[in-house]
Amino acid sequence: MSRYETLQESLRAAPKTWLITGVAGFIGSNLLETLLKLDQRVVGLDNFATGHQRNLDEVKTLVSPAQWAGFRFIEGDIRVPDDCRMACAGVDYALHQAALGSVPRSLDNPLATNATNIDGFLNMLVAARDAGVQSFTYAASSSTYGDHPGLPKVEDVIGKPLSPYAVTKYVNELYADVFARCYGFTTIGLRYFNVFGPRQDPAGAYAAVIPKWTAAMIRGEDVFINGDGETSRDFCFVDNAVQANLLAAVAGVEARNQVYNVAVGGRTGLKQLFTYLQQSLADNGIRYDSPACFRNFRAGDVRHSQADIGKAQRLLGYSPRFDIEAGIRSAMPWYIRFLK
Repeated sequence: MSRYETLQESLRAAPKTWLITGVAGFIGSNLLETLLKLDQRVVGLDNFATGHQRNLDEVKTLVSPAQWAGFRFIEGDIRVPDDCRMACAGVDYALHQAALGSVPRSLDNPLATNATNIDGFLNMLVAARDAGVQSFTYAASSSTYGDHPGLPKVEDVIGKPLSPYAVTKYVNELYADVFARCYGFTTIGLRYFNVFGPRQDPAGAYAAVIPKWTAAMIRGEDVFINGDGETSRDFCFVDNAVQANLLAAVAGVEARNQVYNVAVGGRTGLKQLFTYLQQSLADNGIRYDSPACFRNFRAGDVRHSQADIGKAQRLLGYSPRFDIEAGIRSAMPWYIRFLK
């Protein structure tokens, strides 16, 4: 039995109270679904800046009435200290997902990104510390590796940030480390690598590549590739990220107060990703035969990204169950239902 399976059994036997910030968002709502299905008590905080009520409504349909009764929602903002304090009261474990994501968004509006990702993050750290929360697991980012060219990415070697967003996520790591050193407060950062899956919003200027392309293909629209198509990423299905969060929250002393890559350890070029999506749609009865359209590289993007996940495997017991192809196969029916 894997460490994750063992953890799931122990949580069912002895439920805890969890806080999820950004609970109405993509990763947050997937965390909510998993925890409620494990019969946990969950407090959720969201201001709907990027999350959606429909995500919460969908989770409600996927759990039992008794499990849904274990969820308490607070409409609030991590930029407001009182909202953070209210959310942290009586919580065992905090999973901090709330943020303004997207490199392009941060280039367009660095002040908003800073206010949420740094000021809001610090508000949450203080509130969780003061409430006696046992551990604070937060969404870090692979963007922290910046311009360092080495592959695969290992946690203790980073470069210079390439965007305001990357700066904010690096500052999160610095603050978390200082809180561990100065206050003895337990934190773990999870450097997500291109997480994708159900409930990831395909709409808007800052949509991630997989939902954006999938939506265009389903609607028969053009698909645009930034650059020459050889740019590569370590795409990580959301179930893998959920697993990492739960393992991190309950990690032993030797694994605390560190950062971990959350990915699968692979590399997929954008042209290959285009082919994977075409094939998955075809498997679901939808043909998309148009070629991709190429345009200029996007400012702030790194050329290649691939994670070394050995540290998470060794210290957290992390064992990703989905590679990119399996993740796309699992997510595609949701995209088709959502977009038709």
